[in-house]
Amino acid sequence: MGRSYLRIEDADLQRLAQVAMEDREDLFSRNASLAGLYRGKVICVTLCQGAAQHYVDGKSGVKDFDVWTFYRAHADRKFPPRRNVPRDFGDPKFGKSPDRLDFVGRRVDCIGRSIACKQGQDPFDAVREWLRLSPNPSPRMLKRKAAVVLEPSSQRGRIIWPEDGAR
Repeated sequence: MGRSYLRIEDADLQRLAQVAMEDREDLFSRNASLAGLYRGKVICVTLCQGAAQHYVDGKSGVKDFDVWTFYRAHADRKFPPRRNVPRDFGDPKFGKSPDRLDFVGRRVDCIGRSIACKQGQDPFDAVREWLRLSPNPSPRMLKRKAAVVLEPSSQRGRIIWPEDGAR
């Protein structure tokens, strides 16, 4: 039950986007104040870290999926930066997560972050700027590997980090 080296395909990216959307809806249905600030403020959703790197190079393997939802920052409250909710990929294609035998498929860690994104700014530029400039641990860790767009669906599969988009 180590890493899976199967290729991540478009249907898998679509499934990850669905998991992220279901996670958001679950969160917002239970937290009205957060929903009031962040529902409808998604700038993009990305697959990051090892699984994203595997999507790019086909060599890294998939241990789990780290899915990041980026929200336009709200002046009144940050999106909870420590929120990391494990969800089930729901398909055994990539095997089971060794630490979540109750899941059908691999673990999907759903993580969110509110970042600066000026009105009219390209959402991917906002994420790249956050990765490049933020002194915080999360972006420093994330920029070591790839970031692949899950949402918006019209850009699904686009590599936004590294900046050259090499695949």
